[in-house]
Amino acid sequence: MWDLAESPVSIALIESFYNSGKPIALVCHSPGVLRHVTYQGAPLVKGKRVTGFTNGEEDEVQLTHVVPFLVEDELTRLGATFDKLPNWQPHAVVDGRLITGQNPTSSTVAAQTLMNLLAAVATAA
Repeated sequence: MWDLAESPVSIALIESFYNSGKPIALVCHSPGVLRHVTYQGAPLVKGKRVTGFTNGEEDEVQLTHVVPFLVEDELTRLGATFDKLPNWQPHAVVDGRLITGQNPTSSTVAAQTLMNLLAAVATAA
């Protein structure tokens, strides 16, 4: 959230992957790196369903005033529909080639979702 979300190299890499048709998957705070990522001139997350570390989870770990921005607020500001379950529940959201996971407990379900998406693409090819 301090470095990769502001890194032109990171932003260009994510845009390159997405623009070439590859899926991208991010979990917990990492969906925050999408704050400057664009697709066809608009924020990548605009109009997409996403998840990430929630404001409630941030509050529970008492980091609301430490992090540079709140993932939930930032993705919503960019036009995403932020989907969440109660704090600390495993949860992943798929919108096209974008996969996001809510919190650390979502790592497994997000990884399985990515593997299923890659398998489906391989089968279709």
